[in-house]
Amino acid sequence: MRRLLAYMIGIVSFAVIVVPVLITGVNLSKESGGNMTDLSSLESVMLNVYLHDKNKIVSMTLEEYVQGVVGAEMPAEFSEAALQAQAVAARTYAVKHMHKFGGSGVSDHPDADVSTDHTVNQAWVSDDTLKERWGKKYYEYKQKIKLAVLKTQGMILTYNDEPIHALFHSTSGDRTASAKEVWGNDYPYLQSVECKWDTASPRYKDNKTISVANLAESFGQDAVTVSAGNGDLIKILSLTDSGRVAQIKIGNKNFTGSEVRNTLGLRSENFTIESKGDEIIFHTIGYGHGVGLCQYGANGMAKEGWAYQDILKYYYKGVELKNIYGS
Repeated sequence: MRRLLAYMIGIVSFAVIVVPVLITGVNLSKESGGNMTDLSSLESVMLNVYLHDKNKIVSMTLEEYVQGVVGAEMPAEFSEAALQAQAVAARTYAVKHMHKFGGSGVSDHPDADVSTDHTVNQAWVSDDTLKERWGKKYYEYKQKIKLAVLKTQGMILTYNDEPIHALFHSTSGDRTASAKEVWGNDYPYLQSVECKWDTASPRYKDNKTISVANLAESFGQDAVTVSAGNGDLIKILSLTDSGRVAQIKIGNKNFTGSEVRNTLGLRSENFTIESKGDEIIFHTIGYGHGVGLCQYGANGMAKEGWAYQDILKYYYKGVELKNIYGS
């Protein structure tokens, strides 16, 4: 009788205490954010990633790769819809390059679909790097990014049923730039649009002072032949449709805004100039090439209540969202 009583008490204890804890644990992992979200059940495809810092190729799931891109490319403290928009852009970029979907992969490493070198493809970092970068915030930030990937899993941007070139940048300033004005290639979905949501970006404005001597060193002594203080030393000749510098004259030579930006390390091609004695001050607005998704703009829009789908369709004109897993 005592054994039967003990057995019954054990069953009741399990039902009253253990079962609710298990149920609560499920709810926390999927909804409340109390535990790390388990993405092991996500449907995904494999891709080969060239780790440029280790000079080797590794295989991982597409969704795992997207997590590493979002962690590398966007501040984790951004709003949920902004992180989701970045996840879709990152996934689209990867699919566009993957051999499995007809992409060309990495030219210098034919077996790789993408490279972690940000000068070649989009940036990507490992969990170990994120732990060092985020410190005590790692679990909180990693959870946010995992949820952004989970809630957008498989979603990519298409135009005419093909993955787009999902370009993005930090801060656009007053307007984004079209692909045509930056690189000469015109894509209907990469057009210039107004951007009024990124003024909170710490990179929205910047000033850089260059001496005339350094200007001559950078562009050639034969170019800078006019004495300092002369208004003809440097002059903006034309602007692009989005207001960025198209052509600029330095001394007796003409350069593109892109050439000046890259040579002097300016934050963008959206700049004005000011001459002060033997120095030239470059006043820049924005950060990056300015094409496609503006990350700080996306965060500003998310704070106003925009959904990730609407953010993406604002910056990429005429696109459709498609799930590569078919659901």
